[in-house]
Amino acid sequence: MNPSLPAINFDGVSKRYVIHHNRPRSFQELLVSTVRRTPGSVEDFWALRKVSFSIPHGETVGVLGHNGSGKSTILKMVASLFSPTSGRVAVNGKVSALIELGAGFHPDLTGRENVFLFGSIMGIGGREMKQRFDGIVDFAELPQFIDEPVKHYSSGMYMRLGFATALSVDADILLIDEVLSVGDQHFQDKCLSAIEERQRRGMTIVMVSHELALVQRFCRRALLMDHGHLIADGPAHEIISRYLEGQGS
Repeated sequence: MNPSLPAINFDGVSKRYVIHHNRPRSFQELLVSTVRRTPGSVEDFWALRKVSFSIPHGETVGVLGHNGSGKSTILKMVASLFSPTSGRVAVNGKVSALIELGAGFHPDLTGRENVFLFGSIMGIGGREMKQRFDGIVDFAELPQFIDEPVKHYSSGMYMRLGFATALSVDADILLIDEVLSVGDQHFQDKCLSAIEERQRRGMTIVMVSHELALVQRFCRRALLMDHGHLIADGPAHEIISRYLEGQGS
């Protein structure tokens, strides 16, 4: 990590998806459309359009906007899950993403096996994961179920283990996307305390949430997205007010 560079920098970033309508639902339909040369309906959807912003190290930034405005696409680009269609995304530091908790877990593997699998994907050696393992299980509050296949977990158990595992990574940048509703109130409070502790340590945090109280609590700055465009960037309380005005219009 180079502290002289921004933690995250978007320079004129656009992201296009191609949406196929009337996609064949069976082999027979595919064969008929091929023989008849029936063109399928294709539509371009721009999730982001020429988005530019910079986030310095140690800042916590909220990203607001209606569903489909491009918020999650921004996070997934920072996490290197998506590449831009045009423009440039620069990330300076190691990233831990609380986006789709447990998305990489294999249902037939136990909780223990999935924790170590996650560690290997993140480049954490087995010896180091052994040192972190008990803390992960204690945080997730799943000691009696850790050796059960995760396909038998409830959705809450699955999410708790995903949160605890992702939070265990020693990262410079933490991405949070609508995942703070995991578990009961006790577990939610524990998650928020863990995020606050990382904030005090100077970790860069980018948070997507429709819970405006959380954005107000953690963020001094916020971005406002609308149909793929960045329409406002400023103090969190001002962006929240503008977002609420738009919701009421």
